[in-house]
Amino acid sequence: MTHDDLLSRVLCFSRVKDFKMELKTVKDGFDHAIKKQKLCYSKCHETVDLIIQEIEQILVKLHASDATASDHHLLLLERKTKLKDMAPLSQLEGPQKELNIALIKFARQLEKSFNPDISKTYRNVDWDFHAVNQIIASHLYRQGMFDIGDCFINEAGEEGVAGVKSSFVEMYYILGAMKSRDLGPALKWATTNSEKLKQTGSDLELKLHRQEYIEILQKQGRDPALQYARTHLTPFFDTHQAEFSKMMGCILFAERLESSPYADLLSPTHWEKLSEELTRRFCDLLGQSFESPMSVTVAAGVQGLPTLLKMMSVMTSKKNEWQTVKQLPVPVDLDREFQFHTIFVCPVSRDQATDENPPMLMTCGHVLCKHSIHKLSKNSVKSFKCPYCPTEIDASQCKQLHF
Repeated sequence: MTHDDLLSRVLCFSRVKDFKMELKTVKDGFDHAIKKQKLCYSKCHETVDLIIQEIEQILVKLHASDATASDHHLLLLERKTKLKDMAPLSQLEGPQKELNIALIKFARQLEKSFNPDISKTYRNVDWDFHAVNQIIASHLYRQGMFDIGDCFINEAGEEGVAGVKSSFVEMYYILGAMKSRDLGPALKWATTNSEKLKQTGSDLELKLHRQEYIEILQKQGRDPALQYARTHLTPFFDTHQAEFSKMMGCILFAERLESSPYADLLSPTHWEKLSEELTRRFCDLLGQSFESPMSVTVAAGVQGLPTLLKMMSVMTSKKNEWQTVKQLPVPVDLDREFQFHTIFVCPVSRDQATDENPPMLMTCGHVLCKHSIHKLSKNSVKSFKCPYCPTEIDASQCKQLHF
């Protein structure tokens, strides 16, 4: 077992164990703070209720018809003495002090468990601030925060993102109209980009026309809906006959569509799905991803940060420098939503495949990286046995795999 293998296993084991311990400690601290908070809340209410009772009692006596001014004075003195003996402030100070102590301890526990210093988990690189500013501006525009994006661009002194802004302004105008159940702008955009949508295999234009047809059928009746279908849906008949059968069946229930077998066509989720698909296709035609690259990058970084922090701590204690290594000694596991490219790790060398060291398919069906095959075959001069089966492998017969 190599040093890197050992370090990887130690990190993985200790990471899981320590993380569970840290979470338990944090949870215990949180539960303790909540307990003190409830106790303080209960004590405050109890004390306030007692004070209210005393005040109500004295008010009743003060409003008594036979009470004189001297009686009033004596009553107030008695109640003042009684309230002082009750010491409401001292009763409140104790629980409040305990709550403050619990909150302070919990805050310290959070700082200890979740290291706020992440400066050692990233490499020292020369930032291209122009590119970073462009990414931030594009993110703001694609999120619909146009005023903030303009402010950022002006303060950063950046140029060249006006085209990105105008495109997303159009997209949000269309989405805003769809929220108001107006498909006009969406249909206009889909018609203008009809050929491009067909090239991507999208039937968005048909879905928009179908939704408009259902709206007309529900609000205006059978005849206007049929006229709309003849004008706008006919071109799609040859490739979507099943869809047409369903839409024509709706005609029979024009007056009671909500209680018909086609009631699902009235579901609000159709509008939500249409809005999402339009956003996807709009971004596709712009050459943009559906999710903001900046959002994905930050989310993936947050998910991988605990592993990097733990690795940094272990390597620092062993006086190893990770800033210069080409490959991390441990894998950083991310959810599938952050996995965009297929990767291959050689089971022999444990190296990740690269353009210079691609995965190679052997005649037995197993796969190794090119460098491993060269090493096992003595630079392709002799055959070797597959590490996973007894097949004799000729290096010249191995073929490169392309994922």
